Amino acid sequence: MNNMNPKVSVIILNWNGWEDTIECLESLNQITYPNYDIVLIDNDSKDDSIEKIIDYCQGKIKPKSKFFSYSSNNKPIEIFDYSNVETEENTGRFTKKYHQLPHNKRLILIRNNKNYGFAEGNNIGIRFALDMFSPEYILLLNNDTVVEPNFLSEMVKTGEMDNKIAIIGPKTYLYNFNDHDDVVWSVGGNINLSRYPGYHDIELENIKLINKNSLLEVDWISGAVMLIKTKMLPKKFLNSDFFFGCEDVDLCINMEERGFKMVTNLKSEVWHKAGVSKSKAKFRGISREIKTNLKFMKNHEKHYKLHLPIYFLQIIYRYSSMLIKKLSRDIKNSIV
Repeated sequence: MNNMNPKVSVIILNWNGWEDTIECLESLNQITYPNYDIVLIDNDSKDDSIEKIIDYCQGKIKPKSKFFSYSSNNKPIEIFDYSNVETEENTGRFTKKYHQLPHNKRLILIRNNKNYGFAEGNNIGIRFALDMFSPEYILLLNNDTVVEPNFLSEMVKTGEMDNKIAIIGPKTYLYNFNDHDDVVWSVGGNINLSRYPGYHDIELENIKLINKNSLLEVDWISGAVMLIKTKMLPKKFLNSDFFFGCEDVDLCINMEERGFKMVTNLKSEVWHKAGVSKSKAKFRGISREIKTNLKFMKNHEKHYKLHLPIYFLQIIYRYSSMLIKKLSRDIKNSIV
């Protein structure tokens, strides 16, 4: 272990989103933190994600971004390619060449044989990383994010401050496709059982006041960017009962019940294309979201059972409003 720079395994999940993924990878390969490994899991994409990611690693595709300038210094990037079956059955097929390469010139690629969802898709990468690298930290990083060069150094610094800190998050901005990139998307969240679904982002009206401090203790941190101390991970990692959504809040509640803390470092900065993954599921994702939230509430029944009647009313109101808006748009578009 490098005491100054503990080993971090970065877990990125791709599903039909290679353009976002290579922009994320390029920003990640330009960070200042010197001790990390990247494990990229493809969740059985049906587009040409694998081929495009390979082209990027070979320097054939140069991602453009307003947040960085493309660098050819670390190309080509050597890919170490596994199927998820191989990762579960055989972790010995690892070459010395991997460890001889700089951190930004190597990439682990795991090809899943089906779409395991967000939680289990990440769990496959976590299990592999723990077996192969024994990292002190696991970083879950959405493929639709772009990171600032010092983001990981700042988060690790926070984690090393206090043995009770289990999960660290950054200040996450909304990735806009215009000139306004200072809109804060998330700094973590709090639990409020009076409103469905019980977990909510911290209200950002007073973000200027929040910015006066570098650290913010919260109830939960978004799984879009989540740095986790591996020694505090539960045995089953992310709860795979949740196909997409709630797994981050569930993990944080688990940590809090065991006496650990969640902290946001506001000096660590990331940009997130919020809603990209959910938009791929289109409107049928709403029913999945409802089922996931209800399953989450059932898992934490002792906290929620007194609030169930009002939750059902809020669910009906929230999603019927969404349905009405969608139908109105469809009718309007059909007339036009």
